[in-house]
Amino acid sequence: MPDTNLTLDQFYSLAAGHLPAKDLPLVEKACAFVRERHGDKPYKYGGTFLQHVTAVAAILVSMKMDMATIVGGLLHGTINEAVASLAEIQEIFGPEIANIVDGTTRITNVRYTAAAVGQVENIRKYILAMGSDIRVLLVRLADRLQDMSMLSAAAEAERRYKARETMDLYAPLAARIGIEWLKRELEDSSFSYLYPEDYARLSRQMDSTLDERQAYVDEVIGILHGKLKAGRVEPVRITGRPKHLYSIYKKLIAQKITVDKVYDKVAFRIIVRTVRECYQALGVIHADWPPVPGRIKDFISVPKANNYQSLHTTVSGPHNHFIEIQIRTEEMDRVAQEGVAAHWAYKEGQQVSRNDARLFRDIKQIVRNLQEVEDPNEFMESLKSELYEADIFAVTPKGEVRELPRGSTPIDFAYAIHSDIGDTCVGAKVNGQIVQLKYRLQQGDIVEILTQKNEHPKRAWLQIVQTARAKNRIRQYCRRVEKERSLKLGRELCERELKKNGVSLQALVRGGQLRLLLKALHCSNLDDMLIKVGSGRLSLSAPIRALQPEACAAPGGERHGEEKREPPRQSGAHAEAPTSGSVALDNIPDMPMKVSRCCHPIPGDPIVGFITTGAGLSIHRAECPNLLATSSTRWVEVTWPAALQQNYNTALLIRAERRKGVLANISSSISADDAEIVELNARTLQNGAEIDVLLSVRDLDHLGLIMQHLRQMSEVVELRRR
Repeated sequence: MPDTNLTLDQFYSLAAGHLPAKDLPLVEKACAFVRERHGDKPYKYGGTFLQHVTAVAAILVSMKMDMATIVGGLLHGTINEAVASLAEIQEIFGPEIANIVDGTTRITNVRYTAAAVGQVENIRKYILAMGSDIRVLLVRLADRLQDMSMLSAAAEAERRYKARETMDLYAPLAARIGIEWLKRELEDSSFSYLYPEDYARLSRQMDSTLDERQAYVDEVIGILHGKLKAGRVEPVRITGRPKHLYSIYKKLIAQKITVDKVYDKVAFRIIVRTVRECYQALGVIHADWPPVPGRIKDFISVPKANNYQSLHTTVSGPHNHFIEIQIRTEEMDRVAQEGVAAHWAYKEGQQVSRNDARLFRDIKQIVRNLQEVEDPNEFMESLKSELYEADIFAVTPKGEVRELPRGSTPIDFAYAIHSDIGDTCVGAKVNGQIVQLKYRLQQGDIVEILTQKNEHPKRAWLQIVQTARAKNRIRQYCRRVEKERSLKLGRELCERELKKNGVSLQALVRGGQLRLLLKALHCSNLDDMLIKVGSGRLSLSAPIRALQPEACAAPGGERHGEEKREPPRQSGAHAEAPTSGSVALDNIPDMPMKVSRCCHPIPGDPIVGFITTGAGLSIHRAECPNLLATSSTRWVEVTWPAALQQNYNTALLIRAERRKGVLANISSSISADDAEIVELNARTLQNGAEIDVLLSVRDLDHLGLIMQHLRQMSEVVELRRR
């Protein structure tokens, strides 16, 4: 991490050594502005706010950013801290800098975990700001890096929350725009707060072998120089650097090995002058050291989406230790280190290169994909899917490369080419052979998509596709079809029912009664009402009752305007829909009620109340088998209150591999997501372990996040709710 322990004057000297003289007056003005406005105001993690913004701006200078970004870093906290207004920033520093400050302000308080789903619009604004000016993201990343360096002063819950957010959101964002050193810094600092004991133990182990590793690095570098010289390749330099701790930790977990079995703890980098020399150097190395099958990657011919280019190989080197070697030119190395900042088109207004144009186009495509997602949970799923790096590369017959996650299908590939191609996909050829649409693409596959004009996406595709782009497009189509079907059915049903009472929809519109009807039924417009009727969410008799209020008082009558929600039926269940009136939990304060322990419903679950004999109302999940086995005449439709201030218990079943420390790892992951373990029981099976966990969580979104992180653990084989 760059030195950020600077005074404002030292920062100005640092900026003066990087920026052209014409930019310095505005930097000087910004320094005076933040000194006056922030004064000695303390910062939440220690020191003063002035020291924090100075450090953020210094990080941006070290990244060789343009003047607007650096000044934006200095000013990024002024609006949130109420020491300046956006209008004032725009008047003094201009619209370009004001837009950067505004973009960072809008997402400063976004929370990414369970609470973030409720604030998904804030995150959406962040993504939109990133798409319109990526400098917003660069300032935010510098801000987060500085925060992580001071996070030890925060309370434990805050440390864990920030670390999880950084690991899940900010580190992948840094990788997505190619700033590898920043990704490593964010991952390692997050690792230290999420798993402090593992971090401390691995640090000690790595430190204890430092002299041994350095001797090995010196030996390998000497051998590489000799080999390359003999092969008539003159490298600019050869370096060996230890891999960052979190990457080693992931390898320990994934391969189930101890640290002494990790032989490629050091990555070697050979810098040459030309692309031709890159391939010559690779040939020289493979002539004496056999490569590990499947570990040769050519990112020069096929650059990553973030413009990263390099040759990668893993070989069996001296003493039969596996070593990773990267070969690239000096320009490639600069891009690898600086990412999007290496070719910054804003700096001098220079022409954007083809690779840069592709990177910015990809970022804007991410924004477009996420703009189309309305459901909060799907939005977060899509966001994470878009951020993580591709695992495989597949090629069109014309040679166009598409990057996809491992496990992707021809359908994913079709949507990666164009949405219309995905929508009309009926088959695929891979390497000249017809394959099923569920075929899992492999590295380097040549894929030809077969289409038919009048075909459409299938709901079943959602079970096999991997990419967020494909899932979103399929879901959109299915919802549109369902909406159209419900609208048509609702119109037919309403017209038929109204006709029995001597009324028609057209007459309601002409007579002005429609507006009153929609208000009584809490519908935004006529189509909204018809769709609700057609989908079964609104009783067919509700419009008639709303038009004839006296009918509402009939004994056992259904309250008009309320939506009817039938519990989803499980296979084999023959439960009838509720016949009693719809009520909310808030509306029945005099009736004792309890949350059922058989299915442990939590806020966000669809729920149904069951009238017990002498014990009030029992609240069940709508799909609870015990509920569905009862008489529907004792069901009452209920909804969760709008504001809840308590946690609820829910149960998980985890099947995991038998491995040392598995319970500790599961407990640590749950604690990192701010959940409490109420009860934990483990049983040993022949091929693993079965663990019952009773958790205290806020709501369904909170539980979803916990389950997502548990599924990411290599030892977890199966996970489901009880």
